Amino acid sequence: MADDKKTDDYKIDMPDRKEFATRIPSPALRSPPQRHTGTVDNPMVAVIAYCVSSILMTVTNKYVLSGMDFNLNFFLLCVQAVVCVIAIQTCKSAGVITYRDFNSDEARKWFPISLLLIGMIYTSTKALQFLSIPVYTIFKNLTIILIAYGEVLWFGGAVTPMALFSFGLMVLSSVIAAWADIQHALYSFGEAASEATDAIATLNAGYLWMGFNCICTATYVLGMRKRIKLTNFKDFDTMYYNNLLTIPILLVASLFVEDWSSANIGKNFPADRRNTIITTMVISGLSTVLISYSSAWCVRVTSSTTYSMVGALNKLPIAISGLVFFNAPVTLGSVSAIFVGFVSGLVYAFAKVKQSAKPKAVLPTHNVPMSSSSQSTRDSLRS
Repeated sequence: MADDKKTDDYKIDMPDRKEFATRIPSPALRSPPQRHTGTVDNPMVAVIAYCVSSILMTVTNKYVLSGMDFNLNFFLLCVQAVVCVIAIQTCKSAGVITYRDFNSDEARKWFPISLLLIGMIYTSTKALQFLSIPVYTIFKNLTIILIAYGEVLWFGGAVTPMALFSFGLMVLSSVIAAWADIQHALYSFGEAASEATDAIATLNAGYLWMGFNCICTATYVLGMRKRIKLTNFKDFDTMYYNNLLTIPILLVASLFVEDWSSANIGKNFPADRRNTIITTMVISGLSTVLISYSSAWCVRVTSSTTYSMVGALNKLPIAISGLVFFNAPVTLGSVSAIFVGFVSGLVYAFAKVKQSAKPKAVLPTHNVPMSSSSQSTRDSLRS
């Protein structure tokens, strides 16, 4: 009996063939489902979309502002904000994107950021009005320096030696670009002293507005980072509130500050270019939506390292677009400035990637100093 009991304990009941044949196969033995990677999940398409939308916004803004008679900057920004709100609301209704519904309390908290945004985009249009796209793109790098040291002061950030080296390259590229611009202005007008003086005055106005833009941009980015922690906004929440809250301010500023006489409207929208300018203003508003969407798309289908590299590489085609579409001066100085600025962006991107790759917390490899009370407590526990 004992032997029979032992045998029963170790006996395994095998299913009959019919039951075994109808049993569902193990999940481990199933072939994995075939995943079809389409355009939406293609990293190359996302990167190209991000670059094209960035170039599109810069080129369209420059086209509208390229005429020196254009002075309705607040109106331009208002049109862009209205187009952006209509576009993202249409996308939300179609189920393409999602964001929060309007909330007055959240709007009140976000309103100071919208004011900073107006300062940033207004100074940006003024700088782009007086400077060429390559010079504007190069000087825009200086904003990175202000943001980096702002993060050191307010968020406990750090500037690595590689980042510091990239900052030096950014300053150098800006100096080369300004020198090349001034030299080209003096060479172009030759002995016509008055025209050369006017050209240099125009450049100086552009550099001044560019300086204001760098300060406003850094303040906006740092302020937005602090405010997002209170509201927990996502990308399209930020876009929705930014554009919606700026519309009334831009509209009032345009009506009361800018000249709406028939003569000035005729100068801003000449008959031969009127339809083209209005269409370009609408396209520039749509391009802001494309940039936000393509940025989120690029982050989703690529790594953060790839996205930071794309941001650095993107400045090169934007600068080249100014040479292609607006006949910006192609000189040794301008090409050198673009190259140095491009390298500075790459070095900074590598510095950020290297910094983010460091472990946040490292276990101590030596005895940590302890107070006398802590040491006595530990000794008592040992005993």
